[in-house]
Amino acid sequence: MTGQNGAVQIAKPTGRGVAAAMRYRNIISALFLALSLCAGSAAFAVAPSETEGADKGESGLPIPRFVSLRADEVNLRTGPGVRYPVDWVVQRRGLPVEVVAEFEAWRKIRDQEGIEGWVNKAMLSGRRTILVTGDIRTIRRNRSADAPAVARVEPGVVARLVKCDESWCKVEVDSYEGWLQRSELWGLYPNEKIE
Repeated sequence: MTGQNGAVQIAKPTGRGVAAAMRYRNIISALFLALSLCAGSAAFAVAPSETEGADKGESGLPIPRFVSLRADEVNLRTGPGVRYPVDWVVQRRGLPVEVVAEFEAWRKIRDQEGIEGWVNKAMLSGRRTILVTGDIRTIRRNRSADAPAVARVEPGVVARLVKCDESWCKVEVDSYEGWLQRSELWGLYPNEKIE
């Protein structure tokens, strides 16, 4: 529709036209939503299901398993590939994370807070680390609550995991090495032993 001076005017629906326009808009929105969901389902249809009970991933390594972040900054994507948007950025080299799924060169990881995302396997290391949880913890010289203190560490400190038995783990934080109780750590499975 052309108005005075040749300017284009947009006609706005009124009365029944408004209802028809709203229905049309809702139908279009529903179609876009349906197409988005179908596209998302198709993209993930080939990805392995976390509920299939498979003990090994495509890599032949166990699922789930703990690893650590290799880089200072790691992008967590909504899907397994660079075409998926970045949902989170983790800025913590060495942070322990759990691999819960694999798809080609991509690993779906979960952190201690339950945040999940897909990362390229090049961003992960097999080097085991743990995260100190709870209160300030005391690293002990030996596997005993009465052993002399080596250092005290705050919650959220990342330590290198040296070895673990049923109750204690030997860890290394900076230049300090000693023992922490398993119950004070995140990044281990309940019956897992590290030698």
